[in-house]
Amino acid sequence: MNYRIKVTLLLSILMSYIPVQGQADAAAPLNESRLFQKLDQLHSEQMIIVTASRQSSTAGRLYLYEKQTDGWHHQIGPIPVVLGQNGLGKTKEGDGKTPIGTYTLGTAFGSSSLPPDGLKTDYRTAGADDYWIDASKSPDYNSWVAYEGNPDDRWSSFERLNNPLYKHAMVINYNTDPVVPGKGSAIFMHIWRAADKPTEGCIAMSESNLLRVLTAIDPDKLPKIRIAVGNQIY
Repeated sequence: MNYRIKVTLLLSILMSYIPVQGQADAAAPLNESRLFQKLDQLHSEQMIIVTASRQSSTAGRLYLYEKQTDGWHHQIGPIPVVLGQNGLGKTKEGDGKTPIGTYTLGTAFGSSSLPPDGLKTDYRTAGADDYWIDASKSPDYNSWVAYEGNPDDRWSSFERLNNPLYKHAMVINYNTDPVVPGKGSAIFMHIWRAADKPTEGCIAMSESNLLRVLTAIDPDKLPKIRIAVGNQIY
């Protein structure tokens, strides 16, 4: 074997041990005993867990756990998700980050009719006149508004909810009670553009996986979502 072939082979072996970001996120299994101790403190019987290996990660994993009479049980996951294009740690409008913390869940919604398998939670269909307002100086900031007029005449910034990425989606109650102007808005779970396309701050996944999660959510169990980096999930 000549020198050039040896060097090429050595580089190939070394590169196989360097994980790309998505692989690194997938390679960190949860310590469920520690996780369950944390979940017991969060006053919920159903928890969605979203975790990534680093704060700068744009990809992570989602799990769903449910508390039953004999303790917590793993129901769904790990599901691959994409996160904000600038990672995690949202602090302001437009920073391209997914928020860190524990939040309640808002309404499920979509530009399509109710999913065929149905949901336990409320579902609101979004039409052509439905908007989520991200103009931080507006009194409508971080809320859903139905408006039949020209939205450009009323708001400087907004999202149309009749959107293919929101064919099915769910609101994450970030910056909702109280709403702080400029802290960030429109944080949803929704369908991803692709497995390698991050979001503006939402949590996105394939349509089939999103439907699995939405179908499992049970409002009687006071569901919440916890988003964290690495061991901070505990």
